Amino acid sequence: MYHLSGQTNIVDLRGAYEDKHNVHLVMELCAGGELFDRIIAKGHYTERAAAALLRAIVGIVNTCHSMGVMHRDLKPENFLLLSKGEDAPLKATDFGLSVFFKEGEVFRDIVGSAYYIAPEVLKRRYGPEADIWSIGVMLYIFLAGVPPFWAENENAIFTAVLRGQVDFNGDPWPNVSAGAKDLVKKMLNINPKERLTAFQVLNHPWIKEDGDAPDTPLDNVVLNRLKQFRAMNQFKKAALRVIAGCLSEEEIRGLKEMFKNIDKDNSGTITLEELKNGLAKQGTKMSDNEIEQLMEAADADGNGLIDYEEFVTATVHMNKMDREEHLYTAFQYFDKDNSGYITRDELEQALKEKGLYDAKEIKDVISDADTDNDGRIDYSEFVAMMKKGSGSTEPANPKKRRDLVIE
Repeated sequence: MYHLSGQTNIVDLRGAYEDKHNVHLVMELCAGGELFDRIIAKGHYTERAAAALLRAIVGIVNTCHSMGVMHRDLKPENFLLLSKGEDAPLKATDFGLSVFFKEGEVFRDIVGSAYYIAPEVLKRRYGPEADIWSIGVMLYIFLAGVPPFWAENENAIFTAVLRGQVDFNGDPWPNVSAGAKDLVKKMLNINPKERLTAFQVLNHPWIKEDGDAPDTPLDNVVLNRLKQFRAMNQFKKAALRVIAGCLSEEEIRGLKEMFKNIDKDNSGTITLEELKNGLAKQGTKMSDNEIEQLMEAADADGNGLIDYEEFVTATVHMNKMDREEHLYTAFQYFDKDNSGYITRDELEQALKEKGLYDAKEIKDVISDADTDNDGRIDYSEFVAMMKKGSGSTEPANPKKRRDLVIE
């Protein structure tokens, strides 16, 4: 970030300070929030707007690449707006996985976020072309409201990425211009050598200012899908907290000991490395992927550490979810009037109690769980939601969290 400092579209690093436990980064304040939120707040959305967005994003990546930096974790949450102003500049952030690269250098560590990861990264042989793939995925989402490679769990997402087949037949693609489709295809070319470079993307006729991108609004379905893709499932988070809170002392005692044993430096927090070592020593048979999902589920603030409360909630997530009585207790917490259904009002009240209420997202939270569309959630719908996906694979978009880092 020091190297990129002074570039107008990259969050400025003002200073770095270290104490006994942490490195503190002081960064430029971006008061305009995340890119996704701005798109959704506008309420109308055209291909020309998507092209302008992409132009800004690719310009940033072109700057990084020309300065020998590969980002490796490009996704909408890592683009912020400097202010709430209508024409606020876009700023790239979260360079935690970025590296310097030389031309022709091959990278082998698998890093990134599931929906946006390039196939060659999964094959452990890649270079800066992987960043272009990630932006191609973002463009697909801007135009369709859903990711091109979508599945219920991480491995299935990776299989879809490796297959690289992009759907241009379903809605809204029949109404999207040929130029937009052409650019998405060229950015999501499975062969990195044939993929467009950032410079070539900027020269594509669709993306240019006053270029081919039409100014007609995209189908409403795109905006609705974007909202759902964006909405974090607060409902599920609140339910997990309820379950963690109603465990008996006996059930939690083991977790308490487990936490202490894993927290080798008694810092009150656990790193991924401590977690892996601790679970291995205790003979817990969990795959690396499951441990990462456990970390993912716990690390709500994305700082790479788990504190005790997060640990209990996350281990509940992994181990206690299928215990019928826990699910039923959580359901009853939401079903305030014991009617057998959770209504919007009840959900709002419960989320407020847990400090997870967001008026903008409540509709999406309900529609995500309410599979029979009767405006309320019964017990079977609640159980299905709680068991659906896990960690980074939910159709949620947890903030500031890296879905995957496999060194």
